[in-house]
Amino acid sequence: MNYLESLRNRYSVKKFDKDKTVSSDLIANILEAAKLSASSLGLQPYEIIIVQSAEMKEKLVPAFYNPSQISTCSHLIVLVSKNTIGEEYIGKYFSHISQTREIPLESLNPFKQSISSHIEKLSPEEVMAWADKQCYIVLGNLMFAAALENVDTCPMEGFSPEKISQVLEIDASTEKVAVTLALGYRSEEDQFQKLKKVRKPNDKLFKFI
Repeated sequence: MNYLESLRNRYSVKKFDKDKTVSSDLIANILEAAKLSASSLGLQPYEIIIVQSAEMKEKLVPAFYNPSQISTCSHLIVLVSKNTIGEEYIGKYFSHISQTREIPLESLNPFKQSISSHIEKLSPEEVMAWADKQCYIVLGNLMFAAALENVDTCPMEGFSPEKISQVLEIDASTEKVAVTLALGYRSEEDQFQKLKKVRKPNDKLFKFI
């Protein structure tokens, strides 16, 4: 199956088959796509939490406005954005660059200073909005990778961030639940999957100038 066929087959599942579990190998591949996702300045201002235990998923059900996907999915991915990017975070990032590329840390100082200066100019609200956007780039990669692996997904924004933070012990003062993604295999009982995919026609969607 090529990537266009995979995307045509992709569907935001309303109910998963509770008896089917995505293998650890496929989850690893999908998460690698998240790891390889582009992010502004390369800072990856997020954490990715993978909920796989039935007990933990059950605890999260009340946090969602439509709990059908959470109660039936194989895995739930929670993308958590960082609300604050301080000198310590940036310092660790450049230390990692230095180690990975085997170059002196000092040689990266101009680049480090440039990033620090840029981040310092942003208000907390701007940092939060910026970090949330990076999470959605990751979300796109996760959904695309899952489609290529024939794993079904459903992106979900209808939830209480406070309830999820409480269950997953997320520090709401420094982090925020940006978006979630349920993974699994669609149930035969999910009648919506049989409907034709509806998208804007090309002349209404694309504009060449």
